[in-house]
Amino acid sequence: MTRPKALLSWSSGKDAAWALHVLRQAGEVEVVGLLTTTNAAFDCVAMHGVRETLLEAQAEAAGLPLWKVPLPWPCPNEAYEALMAKACAQAVAEGVEVMAFGDLFLEDVRDYRIQKLAGTGLKPIFPIWGPDTATLARDMVAASLKATLVCVDPRVLDASFAGRAFDATLLTELPPSVDPCGERGEFHTFVWDGPMFRHPIPIRPGEVVERDGFVFADLVPA
Repeated sequence: MTRPKALLSWSSGKDAAWALHVLRQAGEVEVVGLLTTTNAAFDCVAMHGVRETLLEAQAEAAGLPLWKVPLPWPCPNEAYEALMAKACAQAVAEGVEVMAFGDLFLEDVRDYRIQKLAGTGLKPIFPIWGPDTATLARDMVAASLKATLVCVDPRVLDASFAGRAFDATLLTELPPSVDPCGERGEFHTFVWDGPMFRHPIPIRPGEVVERDGFVFADLVPA
């Protein structure tokens, strides 16, 4: 029996990477690509600020083609939705039936995705929805997922966390008000190794800068 083809919404972070791992273990869909929005002005992942060269290295390590959706900067929501609608139409034309997301518990985000995919021919699925995020974070670390915090919201988490490893020590030092997976946007990560990759992605730390109210830790291909 042929499995439905799926695209995975790919942020370069741990939740998307873990969703890929879970989808492959379950085997109910065939993930055929990683769909990512990029900032066309700065050649980086739209929210995380990760260089496109590292994004491409992730796709290579995952053994999957990368579907880039370049966004203008600044990007009004109407432009974002129009570009995403075009990408979805292309996916359907190429036989993709499913769009997977690494969302964990924000119902308004999930509802928005469901609403926008209604009538497109793509079925939204949420393979890692609803777990206890403290347990999930520990499970990721225990499975040898390796990630670095590349973006921190300094309003809720000290800027010194930018550039740190997502590991057991970090989980014990996060303030109680911060979700262990950063699901409310407290932090974003870049995954450079784990069970979803064929090999690690060599990186070294770059500059730490504050931009647009967030603290970004640049990573450089090593």
